[in-house]
Amino acid sequence: MPQQVELKINIDNDTQATWGRRFFQRLVTHVVLKSIGIPVFMAIFFVGYFLVANHPLFPVTPIPDIGLDRVIGFQPWALGLYASLWVYVSIPPGLIVERRELMAYGLAALFLSLAGMAIFFFWPTATPQPVIDWARYPSYAFLKTADQARNACPSLHVAFAVFSGFWIDRMLRRMDTRLLIRLLNVIWGLGIIYSTLATKQHVALDALGGAALGGVTAALHWQFLHRRQRNDAAFEAAQIE
Repeated sequence: MPQQVELKINIDNDTQATWGRRFFQRLVTHVVLKSIGIPVFMAIFFVGYFLVANHPLFPVTPIPDIGLDRVIGFQPWALGLYASLWVYVSIPPGLIVERRELMAYGLAALFLSLAGMAIFFFWPTATPQPVIDWARYPSYAFLKTADQARNACPSLHVAFAVFSGFWIDRMLRRMDTRLLIRLLNVIWGLGIIYSTLATKQHVALDALGGAALGGVTAALHWQFLHRRQRNDAAFEAAQIE
């Protein structure tokens, strides 16, 4: 059995270890690779995102607001929750211990990014700007300067929150964590989605589109992983025979 698979089994089957210890053990596995790979992926993502956003080749379509957008008003405190996505999306790859699974996760995240970029390239969109005196909220200055509410639908902020939320739950179940911890993951993910509306970076239709993109990507990726696990199990059984 490969060493990486043995490591995963040892971590998850250690009955003496708390879920917190398993969490830490997973984080420090391949720590150098993760410490380099995760920031590099994010940097490349932002380059592509802003390149497409700042140089649209087709007419930009404004996305209308709906009733939900009028119910959820501007909430200045939501900025921290909005920014926490970049911690949230780092958790799934941080918890993976097998190089093969880490590579598969990276490819799925790349697929999600490219799918969003393709939509933005052929159908550039923008979020309607609310009547807010942004000078009263200096903490929003960088956000409003860097991300000018373009490439709005589907919201990749929401897409990655949904995709990461499913993966974090997958990892937490492997670590046999309590239901409360898994519920906190759901609450955090939903909070990030809420923050996209509360900061007025997106409207509800953007969030719905992002949730669909993230959910479909997660479902397709899980189907791929389960098929590969069945094939690996069948191969191992054939080798034993």
